[in-house]
Amino acid sequence: MKKRIVSILLITIGFTVFAQPQKPFKFALITDTHVGSPNNDEDLYRTVRDINSLTDIAFVIVSGDVTEFGSYNELRTAKCLLDDLNVPYYAIPGNHDSNWSESGTNDFLRIFGGETFGFTYNGYKFIGMASGPNMRMGPGQIPRENLTWFFQELGNTDADTPIIYVNHYPMDSGLNNWFEVMDALRPYHVQLMLCGHGHNNRAMNFEGVNAAMCRSNLRAKQDYGGYNIIAIDNDSIFLQERLVNGVTRTPWLAYSATDRTEWESNPPRPDCSMNENHPFVSEVWSLHEKSDMGSGMFLHDDLLIYTNTAGEIKTVHAEDGTSGWIYKTGGKIYSTPTVHKGIVWCASTDSYLYGLNVLTGKEKFKLKNDKAVVSSPACSADKVMVAGGDGHCRAWDTTTGKLVWDFDSVKNFVVTRPLVNDGVLFFGSWGNEFYALDTKTGKSRWIWNNGHTNRMFSPAQVVPVATHGRIYLVSPDRFMTVLDEKTGEVIWRYNDPENRMRESIGISEDGNTVYAKTMDGKLLAIDATVPERKVKWISSGEDMGYELAPTPVVEKNGVVFAPTDKGLIYAYGASDGTFLWKYRISNGLINMILPTDDGELYVSAMDGKLVKLKIYR
Repeated sequence: MKKRIVSILLITIGFTVFAQPQKPFKFALITDTHVGSPNNDEDLYRTVRDINSLTDIAFVIVSGDVTEFGSYNELRTAKCLLDDLNVPYYAIPGNHDSNWSESGTNDFLRIFGGETFGFTYNGYKFIGMASGPNMRMGPGQIPRENLTWFFQELGNTDADTPIIYVNHYPMDSGLNNWFEVMDALRPYHVQLMLCGHGHNNRAMNFEGVNAAMCRSNLRAKQDYGGYNIIAIDNDSIFLQERLVNGVTRTPWLAYSATDRTEWESNPPRPDCSMNENHPFVSEVWSLHEKSDMGSGMFLHDDLLIYTNTAGEIKTVHAEDGTSGWIYKTGGKIYSTPTVHKGIVWCASTDSYLYGLNVLTGKEKFKLKNDKAVVSSPACSADKVMVAGGDGHCRAWDTTTGKLVWDFDSVKNFVVTRPLVNDGVLFFGSWGNEFYALDTKTGKSRWIWNNGHTNRMFSPAQVVPVATHGRIYLVSPDRFMTVLDEKTGEVIWRYNDPENRMRESIGISEDGNTVYAKTMDGKLLAIDATVPERKVKWISSGEDMGYELAPTPVVEKNGVVFAPTDKGLIYAYGASDGTFLWKYRISNGLINMILPTDDGELYVSAMDGKLVKLKIYR
């Protein structure tokens, strides 16, 4: 009997030691450093120096928006500054590190060694993941490959181990796939969730879990920047703001370190019930990749060609979704493939443009760029052209792979799908410029600059359209701009304060109407037959809600299909903009809607979903 009591006591003691820290400890959380300007760099330098002056910090967590634009130079600067810390640190990317990344987020991986972390300290498990959105404007989204890793990490974690979870975004609907994380964590002992993004200290609660948003490292309009110190003992978790002038303020937030989370019952989840309300839309087949899908697709006969951020160019048979050939590149892919004379052309962030046999996937060409390529190729007159991240737009002969021309004056990098029309290649860059290059010579026909100095306003994401001798584009400065196709002169340029546009447009099948999506969820039809701005209609019946997806709008057989950043497709009548139906394929940003003459839609989404729908009329 005594032996049994002793055994029970040992088990109880062992559980207590495992579930709680052996001794109090502190760590620092730095967030939103936005390295990329002198003041921001100085603020991080001061913070590193201040942490090094303390003797009781065990480690540092850097929770995203490490840089302003995710460029190689900014990331290297941030890494050099953080490497001066006297204690270990763990960094994850935020939306600023991934949305404008010239390397397709590969540089963060290469420079920091990863975009997730999982480690145990003093009985606590710390888990952090990237938050996106990667290369497209929209809500935050944890990359699919991060979630795959996360589920495996949890599978190796004891359910009673106290967990502190870190993401750049709050764990709510501002993050497209927040619910996948929350549902996976429910069986576990989650003590605290930490985030940045909002630049302020704020107590939060996510579905019953204690949480905190932490201040930006930047001084802003104050004399000093700062960060947070999180102190954990056997009873409590305290958050204290630390200013880099040596002042540690009294704790602004405290949570119990012993209470178990009482999870909220039946928290809100994405609603797919609308799919049942429209029986004339049905799913034929679908697949879900283990990584993100950052590009569109190309349909060649019965072969649907697509890519993923695992670096794969893949095919499925369009009829039934069964797998075809797969080709693996050396980097993430955000480039939409195209087919020209039996060759699939697609670029990768490993810096190469690939030419593959469309039937077998066998490599025929591997053409070098000097940096990562996140834009899509275009073909014309036996040339394949692509604008890379190295300031160059190049053209190669599609039969020999020989370089034909090299335009070396692109400002910043290119991320869009270019337009070829009447022997001219049109595309915008993240340098506030829009280019018209002669496809034969590569020489500039004209370059239009939007007049901004802030690169965030660049006409970079928009897939431009051309009709009636005019080029139409929209950009984050909220303007629709119409340029003369031959001269680049502005025909009209308009910022609609009531119907704010951003980066998503499209064109009717007859070329007489340009469609533009507003940030508030409406669709505008612009008369393209006249040289002035004339609105034909504004969509009615139901809007899409606030959203930012830059994906093009498309029209087929009298129906206009509009993408969203939350996995929904909306359909409107092309004649008057009347709402017809909506359908959810996922909870991620729609990359492309590809309609066919037979009433079929192929749709890809950023969270790795590829779906074939049938429309019954």
